[in-house]
Amino acid sequence: MRNETRIKFNGYSAQVAKLNGVDSAAVKFSVTPSVQQRLEAKIQETTAFLKKVNIIGVTEQEGEALSLGSKGPGAGRTNTANGHRRNPASRGALTKDAYKCVKTDFDTAFNYSEIDQWAGHPEFQTLLTAAITEQQGLDRIMIGFNGTSAATETDLQANPLLQDVNIGWLQKIRISASTRVMDEGVVGSGKVTIGPNGDYVSLDSLVYDAVQALDPWHRNRPDLVVVVSRDLMHSKLLKAIDNGAKGNQEENAAGEIIARARLGGLPVEDAPFFPDGTVLITTLSNLSIYYQTGSRRRHLKEEPEFDRIADYQSSNDAYVIEDLGLVALVENIQEAA
Repeated sequence: MRNETRIKFNGYSAQVAKLNGVDSAAVKFSVTPSVQQRLEAKIQETTAFLKKVNIIGVTEQEGEALSLGSKGPGAGRTNTANGHRRNPASRGALTKDAYKCVKTDFDTAFNYSEIDQWAGHPEFQTLLTAAITEQQGLDRIMIGFNGTSAATETDLQANPLLQDVNIGWLQKIRISASTRVMDEGVVGSGKVTIGPNGDYVSLDSLVYDAVQALDPWHRNRPDLVVVVSRDLMHSKLLKAIDNGAKGNQEENAAGEIIARARLGGLPVEDAPFFPDGTVLITTLSNLSIYYQTGSRRRHLKEEPEFDRIADYQSSNDAYVIEDLGLVALVENIQEAA
């Protein structure tokens, strides 16, 4: 590490310590709730997808989902003149998800040579913070769509999509709303096929049918979206992109075509790390990440034996489906032979 970098990094470390009311950031400390909240906001801002889901601080480590938003019809009328009592619709009758925030390590290392390149920039601290928060945001999306377990010790080589870090959104649906999951058709064993000889003629017809798995009062919601894997959208959009993306505006035209894409009448949401051969119908406000307030720990550490500095962070996190009646999941989708 160059001397100029040393000065910049020491300033960053001192600022982190000051914000959290500790003498030094070079020892493990608890991130203060106000700083934790600001950090969570920065993480959410790192990707367009995270901005569309809920990231919420909870006091208890485990409990029932908060059940945000509308959960079904509540309008009606009671003839009180006949002695009938008005009885508001009970939220407790809903099929609620449960959550358990588990400790998740978000550790990041930067080689001396890497941060030496940033030392000449006046926004050194901003660059370093952005690099840390961006990776945490991407990791959370990856866990949300691919997580199937919360192992005592994770194995990145065996689980490159962080499958063993936490139980993600799709696994929550498989466990708690299995009747709303389709993973096999009648044409082929262990798969749902699309095409002239498949279970569905097209991806559009599959989505149109899958909507029926939602609770009746959710099927015509204006904010429904279909999250679809890129492999399934490839053939559908490729021709449109080739025809529409001409001249000097190729990249913009292609982006506009994708943004306007619809399946089964629903707008398409292109989500990072979404599994191949998969379709999820829901609202993005139905997907949440809960973090336990006061649970984040941090330790900035220089490790000269590796020629690097390391930022050790951990947070107690849970992935939550707010309304299990507002999901339909189709998996193992393949083109028919």
